[in-house]
Amino acid sequence: MRQLFQIIADREPLIMARTATVQSACQQMMQRRTGSVLITDESNTLTGIFTGRDAVFRVLAAGKGAVDTILLDVMTPDPIAMAPNDTAIEALRVMWDRGFRHMPVVENGEPLGVVSTGDFQGLELDLHEYERHLWENT
Repeated sequence: MRQLFQIIADREPLIMARTATVQSACQQMMQRRTGSVLITDESNTLTGIFTGRDAVFRVLAAGKGAVDTILLDVMTPDPIAMAPNDTAIEALRVMWDRGFRHMPVVENGEPLGVVSTGDFQGLELDLHEYERHLWENT
């Protein structure tokens, strides 16, 4: 089974400060073609995650403006994260169980990257589908 560091090895995560605006985060997400921003504090410790889903539900649907809303006010705080040595199937299980599409990969509180549901490949997806089938039919 692949470990998460193998998935994130060649990628630079999009990391922004809590005081960045939603507009700047969305612009960066569009330019980088990514679905999430990792939010850190002054010591580069992960404090939150902001996703396209957050932009829709917590900003647009709530009637907030992207120009004057900061990430701190609309991010998902203290996201569940995994270590780089955790396996892809472990991350897929957590993401499925919790209903998210993006999972930060963190070491000693510092973000190293993000995995998303689109990162998982055949064997991992097949195994996860098999496990879900077993749970649903037991």
